[in-house]
Amino acid sequence: MSVRRIRAALSTLAIAAVAAIGLAPPASAADPTAAGGYVALGDSYSSGVGAGSYLPDSGGCRRSTAAYPYLWQAANSPASFAFVACSGATTSSVASGQLGALGTSTSLVSVTAGGNDVGFADVMQDCVLGSEATCLSSVDAAVGQMNDTLPGSLDALYDGIRARAPQARVVVLGYPRFYQLSGSCIAGLSETERAAINNASDVLNDVIAKRSADAGFAFSSVVDEFTGHELCSGDAWLHSVTVPIDNSYHPKAAGQSGGYLPALRSAV
Repeated sequence: MSVRRIRAALSTLAIAAVAAIGLAPPASAADPTAAGGYVALGDSYSSGVGAGSYLPDSGGCRRSTAAYPYLWQAANSPASFAFVACSGATTSSVASGQLGALGTSTSLVSVTAGGNDVGFADVMQDCVLGSEATCLSSVDAAVGQMNDTLPGSLDALYDGIRARAPQARVVVLGYPRFYQLSGSCIAGLSETERAAINNASDVLNDVIAKRSADAGFAFSSVVDEFTGHELCSGDAWLHSVTVPIDNSYHPKAAGQSGGYLPALRSAV
């Protein structure tokens, strides 16, 4: 065989080998679907309140098949899936009631927590029903809690997650800004109130990002994904005040699939 033919044969074998690798890559230890299961922890932003299509056995936790954890597992087929996020959960109730789903074989964990610790629902009620002064005072009190007591509560939760799932990749997701300022809303809250609520959301996300980083977890913001889809944007992925009231200020199905799901994917 000539040198030219030998080189051609070797090139053909090399190309075939590369193609085979591309079609069937070896499982990577960093791939959360390769080694174990996925556990979705957290509050109503993870359970999917506001997205509809609730699982019949989820009761008051209102876990939705349109929520980002359910959508992620449907697309990625992890070895196992535990969807334990629950409406109304705080850092302490996640720690006491949801961490039992974790184990040494857990490869991926997602969690949203912190909003209920600082009285998110009460703040929005004060702003919708009260005066501007009442709203701003309530927002300021919540920001005080974010800076003073929430960091320790997050640390305790994150320590519990790491202890139960020492090998898992943990993705902590944040919360969206609620309002597009100078947007299409002509009634409701004042621009001052909307700006204060947005600022509080930024503070909350900053605190969560710092504590998750210190715990060695990945933080994934959803602010960019929701930009252009806030309330007053004309294409909101969030509910405003609704009936039933529980859906208010929660992501619609579009917010779960277009906002939270890409944020999780980018961090996994």
